[in-house]
Amino acid sequence: MKKEAVKYDCRHFEGHIPCKPNKLYNMQCDDCSHYDASESAITVLYTKKSLLQEILKICNFTKQDFEKETPKIQTQATRILFIKLGAIGDVIRTTPLLERYKKEYGNCHFSWITHSPQVVPKDEVDVIYKWDASSVSVVANQEFDIAINLDKDKEACMLLSHVEAREKFGFIWKDGHINTATDKAEHKLITGFFDHISKRNTKNYLEEIFEICHFDFSGEEYMINLNQNLSDDWEKKFKKLAEDKTIIGLNTGCGLRWKTRLWPPEYWVEFIKDLEKQGYFCLLMGGPDEDEMNKYYEKETNATYLGTFSLEEFIAITNNIDIIVTPVSMMMHIALALKKQLMLFHNIFNIHEFELYGRGIIIEPTSGCDCYFGNSCKREKSCMYDISVKDVLTNIAVLNQNLKE
Repeated sequence: MKKEAVKYDCRHFEGHIPCKPNKLYNMQCDDCSHYDASESAITVLYTKKSLLQEILKICNFTKQDFEKETPKIQTQATRILFIKLGAIGDVIRTTPLLERYKKEYGNCHFSWITHSPQVVPKDEVDVIYKWDASSVSVVANQEFDIAINLDKDKEACMLLSHVEAREKFGFIWKDGHINTATDKAEHKLITGFFDHISKRNTKNYLEEIFEICHFDFSGEEYMINLNQNLSDDWEKKFKKLAEDKTIIGLNTGCGLRWKTRLWPPEYWVEFIKDLEKQGYFCLLMGGPDEDEMNKYYEKETNATYLGTFSLEEFIAITNNIDIIVTPVSMMMHIALALKKQLMLFHNIFNIHEFELYGRGIIIEPTSGCDCYFGNSCKREKSCMYDISVKDVLTNIAVLNQNLKE
């Protein structure tokens, strides 16, 4: 299906995600009986001023912050802007583009605007902006050679439309709705609109975003900020805690929203006990949302739980882990950036989306999953019960062998 066939004026149009008729009935615009243009979402913005005013409105920014004078970037390097707002994992998995642009253009001056500045690699990116009124105002008044927006949120698309750049790639606000800066972004746009098309996709995320930028993905690696001093401190602590055992980091959750991705608690307990019998050091990991459950696992097993940490320290701790076990989450991207062996629980996404660089194993339910990109299960018993402890242990042995090679 082509983007021209999408009915952007339909009241069911969600902006950048599948609409309800598509989610419920696999309908697509060219033959949809639910089309209704009575409440059009089209927002035509003809001028740069109107684009900024709409961003101000969407983000509840104050007008005063948009009126500040800002100095222009002065450099002979190729000025490249990345607009990638969130989530944290998505920001991390966009970083391979930095390496490719340096290969193509040599001397580059990178700017990046995001909700998650703490994970943008500060040694690689010259100017990192946290998304707020002041930063949007500064970026909007700069001039770039290349500007890339890989987010489909309205405000991100509008910002790419506003900025001055010789070349633009990704998603833009045009004709009153989300659109593509070049045709190379159409594939990613359409797979976001329609689940049944997304399910047929065989490209991983990195192949998709490289294609958007008119490149072929060639194995470029993730980049991440690592506090080496913190990591060294934790290395010393783990030498005492783990006593030379292989350390397995068990990231037991993925936040409260995505309960469909969770492995059953009783499986985690059995799994941990079996790992301990095999001589592994088990470290329970997660954020505040996993704190209560991790305390339960600690009580039921001999696993170690050290509590929750800042993102900076969480990354430093992860750098000292040998094998990571996790559902699809921020942790998988941190593990990939730190080149860890990875066991990934997968169910609700397209399995082709993930590039593990040959350092991981994806395990999924044998019966498939009925909740594509869903956060509520349609079955009486979650498909995650299909992933047996025995199968996970078998694959852990493979990852452990990889460590020795």
